[in-house]
Amino acid sequence: MSRVSLEGQVAVVTGAARGVGELLARKLSARGAKVALVGLEPDALKQLSERLHGESAHWHADVTDHEAMARVAAEVKEHFGRVDIVVANAGVATGGPFVDSDPEAWRRVIEVNLIGSAVTGRAFLPALTESRGYLLQIASLAAITPAPMMSAYCASKSGVEAYAHSLRAEVGHQGVRVGVAYLSWTDTDMVRGADQDDVMRELRQRLPWPSNKTYPLGPAVDRIVDGVERRAAHVYGQWWLRGMQGVRGYLPAVIGTVGQREMRRFADRVSGMRIGLVGAGGAADEQERKVPVTHRR
Repeated sequence: MSRVSLEGQVAVVTGAARGVGELLARKLSARGAKVALVGLEPDALKQLSERLHGESAHWHADVTDHEAMARVAAEVKEHFGRVDIVVANAGVATGGPFVDSDPEAWRRVIEVNLIGSAVTGRAFLPALTESRGYLLQIASLAAITPAPMMSAYCASKSGVEAYAHSLRAEVGHQGVRVGVAYLSWTDTDMVRGADQDDVMRELRQRLPWPSNKTYPLGPAVDRIVDGVERRAAHVYGQWWLRGMQGVRGYLPAVIGTVGQREMRRFADRVSGMRIGLVGAGGAADEQERKVPVTHRR
């Protein structure tokens, strides 16, 4: 597949304050892209913007807020003159047994990961249509296979994968390409936050190789940048994820059987699990919702 030079391209990255979003912004900027950073942590976004190689700007916005994201999309286009690439990366996670889960945290995972991605797409698609641009949706191994103790995250990532595939069929004739990026456990604040719970960490360690490893962030983001340059329909942050596509139809039955055994093993330990959003990004999301709208920057 031919590549598109990133030199002078305008790229929007949501969830850009940390993790995949932060490093992706750095690497896109190093390739010559002008970068619009969107997220909930304005100080971190400002610091990142000041350290990027080329032109950049930052916007404080909740991706689930349609009015805010419509404003951001208009301001990004006004500031840079166009939008060529949008990476819908913002996401949060929670873990633990569904029956004991915090309903607000469970719902919030769906809102940010699925609804927030759709809000982002809705806001920026007019500009992408004008530029015949590219929308990359960050999904997960959780979109390919279900997993116990991750019902909200798996539901959100399965949903966002289906949304992106549907959107690709809708907008392709207008010259807009849509891709889905899949990542396994990657060394981010979210994964480290989940690993702070002993049960979640041990359950993950008992997964079969290679899905039981935590992978370095840099190579995964390099693969994402490569996918952006190719305007790829599918991007795999780890090499083996491509092979999972061929067996995904069998995975629900396998997980349903093996998962029962594992849950029986941990049954007496799950009652004390933390039930809120995990990691520094989850903490930022929880803090954002405590701040009155009139006080937000």
